[in-house]
Amino acid sequence: MNSFKTNPVKLLLAAVLLAAASLASATTVEMDVNGLVCAFCAQGIEKSLKTFPATEGVFVSLEHRIVAVHLKDGTDIDDAALRKAITDSGYTVVAIRRTDESLDAIRQRVKGHD
Repeated sequence: MNSFKTNPVKLLLAAVLLAAASLASATTVEMDVNGLVCAFCAQGIEKSLKTFPATEGVFVSLEHRIVAVHLKDGTDIDDAALRKAITDSGYTVVAIRRTDESLDAIRQRVKGHD
């Protein structure tokens, strides 16, 4: 028997577990959102996202069209739920990224682009 053969099912399972582990370790979800034009927009999105039990904090940058949600330890909000919350508030989610970057780090990064 060839020891270099890999079982496709085991390989797929390993890939799924690795992906799940990387998502579970992300502490912040950063989204690019179109349609943000005023402070009222930011307040509405913050209020909507803070209803999720997993939300620790929210940062909204109108200038850079970024919405970031910092998650409580060991929790998550799936992309579909985040997308629905933003869409139901009247905005369009362009991209969703998961990161270990803190909200303060995102604020500083955005501030550096001004």
